[in-house]
Amino acid sequence: MEKIGTVYLVGAGPGDPDLLTLRAARLIERAEILVHDGLIEPAVLALAPDNATLISVAKRRAHHTLPQEDICALLIREAQAGRNVVRLKGGDPFVFGRGGEEAEACRAAGVPVSVVPGISAANGAAAATQIALTHRDAASVVSFVAGQCKGLSDQDWAGLAGKGRTLVIYMGVKTAPAIAEKLMGDGLAPDMPLAIIENACRPQMRVLRGPLAALPDLVESGRVQSPALIVIGEVTAREDSALATLALEAQQ
Repeated sequence: MEKIGTVYLVGAGPGDPDLLTLRAARLIERAEILVHDGLIEPAVLALAPDNATLISVAKRRAHHTLPQEDICALLIREAQAGRNVVRLKGGDPFVFGRGGEEAEACRAAGVPVSVVPGISAANGAAAATQIALTHRDAASVVSFVAGQCKGLSDQDWAGLAGKGRTLVIYMGVKTAPAIAEKLMGDGLAPDMPLAIIENACRPQMRVLRGPLAALPDLVESGRVQSPALIVIGEVTAREDSALATLALEAQQ
């Protein structure tokens, strides 16, 4: 029987190559085939050897280089040809990265899978901006949701945001007006503070702050682009000189 390669689902973290795990860096440095998302920092991809084959499967809203089914087929095909495949994903593979789908497809095809966790976008953004997602005096619950799912208005977000809670929204830039309308319609106060964190853990990071009611205007006037996270909750407005400095720098 021919040898079957392994598919490594690797988390690239939130951007800064210094935040890669040691195992992730080692796998990238000896990669044969590296299949990567579109938002992976060039400095991370530069760790791959010169003879590695790099394949971008970038996804943008309403435009995918490859449909998800074709990405799974690509991983399986390369592994069945005897090559080890590094599937490099931003953040953590199992947090809004479709890593679960790819792992299931590989297992169904008899292809070995190994998962290498990464610092999630939410954890990286929180650290970079010094926003504590949980805080004994402000939040004992944190929730993660995708703001770009179909049927957004029909989803049940009750209890995800409010007093003592932090809500982190991935992929919410394009749907910011619907998100604000939905949350306020569900009873969340229009003056609930929030932070929009763009390009977290990258040199061009920006932080925009305001109340929930102003979310659509902040996104539009600030021309916010992906990758960006929306963090909603009292933790975004805690008195902290470091946060005040970051917010001021972001507006300049």
